[in-house]
Formats: sequence, structure tokens, C-alpha cells
Amino acid sequence: GGPLDDDAQRVLRAFTGQLARALEQQRLHRIAMDAESLARADELRTALLRSVSHDLRSPLATIKASVSSLRQPDIDWPVDVRAEFLESIEVETDRLTRLISNLLDLSRLETGVLRPDMRSVALEEVVPVLVHGLGVDARRVVVDMPDDLPDVAADPALVDRVVANLLGNALKWSPTDQVITLRGRRVGDEVHLQVVDRGPGIPVDQRAVVIQPFHRLDDSKAGGLGLGLAIV
Repeated sequence: GGPLDDDAQRVLRAFTGQLARALEQQRLHRIAMDAESLARADELRTALLRSVSHDLRSPLATIKASVSSLRQPDIDWPVDVRAEFLESIEVETDRLTRLISNLLDLSRLETGVLRPDMRSVALEEVVPVLVHGLGVDARRVVVDMPDDLPDVAADPALVDRVVANLLGNALKWSPTDQVITLRGRRVGDEVHLQVVDRGPGIPVDQRAVVIQPFHRLDDSKAGGLGLGLAIV
């Protein structure tokens, strides 16, 4: 339009001043968010290096020792001893696979690239496969699911990771002479999966903390980076 009078000029200056302050606040907010993200990444990196130094090297050392023993040409190991070596190799390989899978999952979650692929899933088809994937630990898991359980809307790969992590956590904390029950039930228009174990449970004051990455209730329990429940 035409030229602005003094009143309009004052309004315009006030408006642009407010706009400049809003833009500066946005800029500072972005800087703070970036700093927070970098701090979190640095914290995760530090925790990762501390955990990996033990939890990945330990199974590798066991596998190496078992293979080296089996390859000794001057020793004829009894059949049962050879079976123990092979079982150790299988158990530790499964353990390494779970550790690396959890690291990859955490990386995808942290970078925001994980996108669920929702589809109709028959749990009675998915569950036996993931239980079998537990290796020798599968014999400690009892599956209790009715044949008429309806299909669910889910990402089958993510269901696999969630249930496998819950089962792994239950197996680690339960007495070795106790079974873990994986139970499926229809509740109204939902399907509930329950992992039932006989472990000590999680203290109430630790339930919010234990789902943070790299947090473990007891560092004497080897075999994990403290990522399972965080990913779940």
C-alpha cells in the first residue's frame, strides 16, 4: 500500500522486534536440542565402549578356547567332552548374535529410522520360530497358546525382537531348574502375550531406570549390554 504513518511505523517496529525475539528463541532452542542430542550420544558411546569391552570379548574368548581345544591334534577328546565344547560354541554364538542384534536395534531406534511394517500376524506361527531361535535355551520355554488365538496387527520382525528380549531376560534371571512360560490369551478385542518366570522381579524403585539403555540391575549377571528392556 501507500507510505506508513508514524503510528503504523511504531506498530511495524514492535512487530518485527517480537518476530526477531521469536526467531532467536527458536535458534537457541535448536542449539539446546542439538547439544542435548550430542550429550546423549556421547553418553551412549561411553556406555557402549565400557560394556562391549567385556560383554563381546567374553563369548569370543569362550568360542576361541573351545575351538582351539577341539583342534588339538594330540588329544582324542571323549564324545561327551566334544559335545560340551560344541554346546559352548553354540551358546556363546547365540549370545553374540543377540548382543549384536540389540546394538543394531538400538542404533536404528536412536537415529529414528525404525519404521514398523504393520500387517496381519498369526502369533502361533511367529512364536515357535523365535523360541527355536533361542538355541539350547529353548528347552526351558513352555509355549501356552490356544489354537483359536486371532491374528494381530503388528510388525512380525519387531514382535520377534520384543518377545526374544523378554524371554532372554527371563532366562537370565530365573533359576536354571525353572521353566519360562510364554502365554497368549485373547482379552476382549486384544491379544495379550505374557512372559512368566520365577526370577526375583524388578524392585519398584528400579522399574523406570531399568528400561534405560546400558542399565543392568546386577553387573555380576554376565551376558548382556543392558539393552534388552530398553529396546522392548
